[in-house]
This record gives sequence, C-alpha cells and structure tokens, in this order.
Amino acid sequence: MEVNWDGHCFGCGPLNSEGLRLKFTPGPDGSWAEYQVEDKFQSWSGMAHGGMVALMLDEAVGWAAWHAGHPGVTGRLQVSYRRPLKLGERVRIVGQVERVRRTLVYCTAEVKSLDAGDRIADGTATLVMTDTKVEAGLQR
Repeated sequence: MEVNWDGHCFGCGPLNSEGLRLKFTPGPDGSWAEYQVEDKFQSWSGMAHGGMVALMLDEAVGWAAWHAGHPGVTGRLQVSYRRPLKLGERVRIVGQVERVRRTLVYCTAEVKSLDAGDRIADGTATLVMTDTKVEAGLQR
C-alpha cells in the first residue's frame, strides 16, 4: 500500500485551516505535541468531543511510527478515556513505538493535561506499515 501526504490532514496538516495543525516533535520518550482545545470542538457544555481525543491519540501513534522510521496507517486504535477534556485546556500528546513485527507497528499514546497534570486518555494502536510519499515542498 502507498499513501501520499499533501499537508491537508485534519489532525496535522499545516494547510488545513479547519484542523488541529498538530506538530509532533521526536524526543527520547517518543513523539510529542502540545495543543489548546478550541471551543469549536465542543460536545457537552464545556467539554471537547471524545472523537477529538481519539484523533489526538491516532496522530500521536502515527507520528511516533513515522519518527521511528516505520510510517503506516492505523489498523486498530483502542482508546481509554480517563476524564473529560475541557474546552480551552492545554494538553501534551505523546506517542511511542513499543515494538515492530514484520509490517505491523505496535504503539501507545496518551493525552495529558498541562494545566491539571493528570491523564485525560490513553490508547494502544496497531499500524500497518506503508510506502509513504510526501508532496514536494512540504516538511513532515
């Protein structure tokens, strides 16, 4: 399978003005990004939609795999919500590669509050490695 990244991804695309524009940085404990939740992602009053939290975890595992040299697409994502994510809350999102087996990349991720210091959600994922092309002029 081959996938193309054109910068319009809803989670991380710098060209998507409606998206989160998450920018993940590789580090010793995996890939990480920080984000402040916008009001437009509301579910119940004062809370972000759970799908946005799942999106953050999905981006974290994808970027962890990318930075580890094993780009892929998510085949399975299991999310455990620990508490609601508040609108306006600042979070740190971290993904890690746990192991690689043939064409599968096993990852973990978490969304943690920078304001309260507690864990909002965590997840596990299995990614299927792909051939990945990045459009000319775009950085990943």
